[in-house]
Amino acid sequence: MSHTGVYVSLDIGTTSIKVVVSEIVNGQMNVIGVGNEKSEGLSRGIIVDIDKTVDSIKRAVQQAEQKSNMNIQRVVVGIPTNNAHIESCHGMIAVSGENREITNLDVENVMAAAKVRSVPPEREIISVIPQQFIVDGFEGIKDPRGMIGVRLEMQGTMITGPKTIIHNTKKCVERAGLYIEDLVLQPLALASVALSKGERDFGSIIIDMGGGQTTASVIHDNQLKFTYVDQEGGEYVTKDISVVLNTSLESAEHLKRDYGYALPEETSEQETFPVTVVGKEEPIKVDEHYLSEIIEARLVQIFEKVHTELNSIGAFNLPGGIVLTGGAASLPGVVELAKDIFETNVRLFVPDQMGMRFPLFATGIGLVNYVANLEEIHHVAEGKMHDVAPQNQESRVEVVSQNEAVRYTNDELMQQPKKARQPKEPKPEEERITEKAKGFFSKFFGD
Repeated sequence: MSHTGVYVSLDIGTTSIKVVVSEIVNGQMNVIGVGNEKSEGLSRGIIVDIDKTVDSIKRAVQQAEQKSNMNIQRVVVGIPTNNAHIESCHGMIAVSGENREITNLDVENVMAAAKVRSVPPEREIISVIPQQFIVDGFEGIKDPRGMIGVRLEMQGTMITGPKTIIHNTKKCVERAGLYIEDLVLQPLALASVALSKGERDFGSIIIDMGGGQTTASVIHDNQLKFTYVDQEGGEYVTKDISVVLNTSLESAEHLKRDYGYALPEETSEQETFPVTVVGKEEPIKVDEHYLSEIIEARLVQIFEKVHTELNSIGAFNLPGGIVLTGGAASLPGVVELAKDIFETNVRLFVPDQMGMRFPLFATGIGLVNYVANLEEIHHVAEGKMHDVAPQNQESRVEVVSQNEAVRYTNDELMQQPKKARQPKEPKPEEERITEKAKGFFSKFFGD
């Protein structure tokens, strides 16, 4: 069930920073403000210049504040999957209360017990996602609070990432004057909006084509099972055009956006356009077929690498097929090219919110949707149930994690729907489920 409130997400991408302010009422998401600014300080999805990244975040947040007429303070932030590790975890404790009734504290303690394991010093826990609780041997419990028991166990999924990436992301967000409510791994956010419940349960592949990198993720049984990152994305297509045609990167980007197509056979050699070439006074004529061949070469290289990795784990046996999203996926012909290479069902995900119907906003929308639909037990397990703004607090905006989600209290939003938004104040982004599939589930996903 969606939690009523206002949420703000922060998507820190290689080519752009996206901030999405959304109001959720009765399960319906309404976007009330968007910030989209050119990203500086990142390379291949990784922060390489903190000062430039901070400035980019500030500009994107300021733009979202102006459009939403809100003072953004807290955010939900997306974390890339570069070198992310996914593993199962297990915690077990004795119920602490004298009457043996399981409380919030017991849930927090069993979560802490699950985190007590050997994590290398260069890595940090991003999140622990509870899958089930076990009370005195009885399994399949989603929320054990209020139950009577002696022994409480939790089985879940632990996601860790490089400490450098997490630390730099946190530092940039905090230096931009924001508070991080949550860090969410980007594929989890995307899966919450790009896949249906059936696709998440039975298994699907999400390919997020960003500017600096392409990420392939496998979702099965509503869990993230596998990720692969290829350090090539949309900006590499732009660089190829720039090098081959001997034109500036800015000109190459315009050519890609205005005339680019991923399938040369669908283009014409008779359709030409002018290209400004370095060292020549007069522009030259280039046909769209030649430009398409340049674009196709890079995309084929990216897709073939992704195909090899996914095929090695048997992911194509999953019935959900492939969902493409991300800014680079909006290039015409990309879906058809992907179908040719992957030889499976491929579709493009585009957010359907007004003014957000572009694949590049998929992660930002997903971050809001993911956090808004988290069960209360997840917040209890992370010890966040106390993070509720006091009723009489002057500033009623509450931050929700890294891809920032701002949240009001339910009472305030329902009683004063029009006044809940705080005015802005100045401040100082042909085999289905047969024997092969069964082998894939048992070998790769486990029980």
